[in-house]
Amino acid sequence: MTERTHPPAGNVGARPPFPPERAAARTRRTGWIWFAGTITVLAGLFTTVEGLVALVDRHYYVVGPSGLLVFSLAGWGWVHLIVGVLVVLTGIALFSGAQWARVCTVALAGFNALAQLAFLSAYPFWGAIVIALDILVIWAVIVHGDEAAVEIW
Repeated sequence: MTERTHPPAGNVGARPPFPPERAAARTRRTGWIWFAGTITVLAGLFTTVEGLVALVDRHYYVVGPSGLLVFSLAGWGWVHLIVGVLVVLTGIALFSGAQWARVCTVALAGFNALAQLAFLSAYPFWGAIVIALDILVIWAVIVHGDEAAVEIW
C-alpha cells in the first residue's frame, strides 16, 4: 500500500546534478561567452554610433593634414555603420552558442579592430577603447567558446 503507482512529479528523466566543483567551472565557462556576447553587442553599438556620427556631422571628427587611411570620412562612416550592425547581430547570435556565431564574431571583431586602427587618426581615444574590447571578445570566444557550445541553455 505504500508503493507509488505513479513516478514522482518534477525531475523525471532529468540529469543528476553536477558536483559543486564541476557546476562552478561550468558557470565560469558559460559566463565568459555571455560576457563576450554582451561586449560584442556593446562594441557593435559603439561602432554603429561612430559611423552615424561620421555620416551626419562631418565636423565632429578632426582629421589631421595627412587625412584618413584609404577612405574619406564618409567612406569610413559607411564602413563603421555596416560593420557595427553586423557585429551587433553576431553578438546576439553568440548567445545561442552556435559554431557559426563564434566564427563570425571572431572574424568581425578582428575586422572591426582593423577598421578602428585605420580610423585612429580621427578619433584616437575612442578607437583604442573599441580595439581593446574587440581583442577581449576574440580572446573570450577563442579560449572559452567550444566549452560553452552545449552549456549555454
